[in-house]
Amino acid sequence: MTTPPSPPDAPDPLDRITAQWNAVRPELDTVPMAIFGRIYRIAKAVGDRMEKEYGRYGISRGEFDVLATLRRAGEPYTLSPRELSSALLLTTGGMTGRLDKLERGGLVERSPDPHDRRGLRVTLTEQGLTLLHEAVGAGLAVQKAALGTMDDAQAAQLSDLLRQLLSSSEQL
Repeated sequence: MTTPPSPPDAPDPLDRITAQWNAVRPELDTVPMAIFGRIYRIAKAVGDRMEKEYGRYGISRGEFDVLATLRRAGEPYTLSPRELSSALLLTTGGMTGRLDKLERGGLVERSPDPHDRRGLRVTLTEQGLTLLHEAVGAGLAVQKAALGTMDDAQAAQLSDLLRQLLSSSEQL
């Protein structure tokens, strides 16, 4: 049995944490603590739910990311392992493990690079493409549900604000 969601303005654990800090250190501005605490909790909760959803398709979030990157590359849905590693900010060792599992599952194929004797190409198979199209819809449904009671304008505003926050955070 799931518990019903709290009203959007109901106090949450971050309100209690910041109230405790405000009581013992009233000179501190705890708004950033509340913001980043909520971002962390949202990312964890939605990430866990998406991992579970992708698990229904026999893949992890990391493996989904590989399939999605190949799909977004456009036809023929082929990239080198190095291009995949770069796009996903992974080491080549981390990428190899993902590719091994995806290849065993028939979701990708590795083949020699026709332009580089030492290189490989990774291609999304028809089975991988079909699975990805189902999994991306399921993942988006989880994300949409997480937005809860927000209307489209609120969601767009949140996206814009988070883009600003991400930009300033990456410049630290």
